[in-house]
Amino acid sequence: MSKRLASLFAPPSKEEINACWDLCRLNNHMGCWTTWIPTAWALAMVYHAQPEIPGSVALLWAAKYLVLCSGIKSLIMVSLGIIRINDFGIESKITVQSSPDIDAMVSRTKGRAIPRGSISLERAWMFFGIQVVLGVFLAQALLDPVSCRFAAAAAPLFIIYPTCKRWMYFAPVVLGLMFTVGVFMGWSTLSRTKEMPYGMLVPIYIGGCFWVWTYETIYQHMDKNDDVKIGIRSSALLCGQYTIPVCFSTAIAFFGLLTYGGYLNGHSYPFFAGVLLAAGLLLSKLLRTDIDRPADCRDFFLQTPLIGQILVGGFVADAVIGRISNGIAL
Repeated sequence: MSKRLASLFAPPSKEEINACWDLCRLNNHMGCWTTWIPTAWALAMVYHAQPEIPGSVALLWAAKYLVLCSGIKSLIMVSLGIIRINDFGIESKITVQSSPDIDAMVSRTKGRAIPRGSISLERAWMFFGIQVVLGVFLAQALLDPVSCRFAAAAAPLFIIYPTCKRWMYFAPVVLGLMFTVGVFMGWSTLSRTKEMPYGMLVPIYIGGCFWVWTYETIYQHMDKNDDVKIGIRSSALLCGQYTIPVCFSTAIAFFGLLTYGGYLNGHSYPFFAGVLLAAGLLLSKLLRTDIDRPADCRDFFLQTPLIGQILVGGFVADAVIGRISNGIAL
């Protein structure tokens, strides 16, 4: 036992350090963008609604959240790689397989750190625990109490999400609830008033969940053949040949709810122009996507940050132009 503990707490090797980097997927900024963008929408909305807030303060919070969202993305990716809940019925026997076991059977993920043996599952769990402690410390140090409560409410989803494809077809719903919570956190941290305008923020939150469903369902088509072989579920398999019309509908719902929330916040033409541009890009790309071609699905998914950034630009441009028009300091 002492030898095992010594091995568990030994300093990391160079290979393990590289494995931790791979587990976090820090070479891929997609998860950071998709968690930061909804937060940036809220920050820009507060900046528009409350002219007394200096632009420097809004930018500082945008930078802080960029760091926090990088950590959140890292935490989610590590949990996705190591959570060990998966019940399969094989010849009337129930076996438990880990996420790495499944990764090893999927062509896109079999080269990840744990399946290739670069780090043990126990050491990966230790790395995950260190991240959790650091994340809690940063949240308490940087965020207001309301934002901390929203972060705490979303935290269990970090554990639930990696298991979803084992027992449900709606994993993108859980991912959306997790990724879009920044809508509430961004508003709470920057706003000078204690009141939360839920009537405006909830439609945007739900709309963000529809957006996550859209890009994540297309993305899951990349793994659908492996998913069928392994016997796990996905929204791609659920929607099947109806994926494009379903995702077209969820994309329309996203843009509609976002527009409604922006309207309630008093946004004007620059914001609506950003919505139209983003909608045109997303919907046209969606209609050209062949769900049976992994390259098409990947290209659609990789466009996601651009869509969100255009919407952030619309919110910010509207707020800045509004302040200039009314003679309010930026």
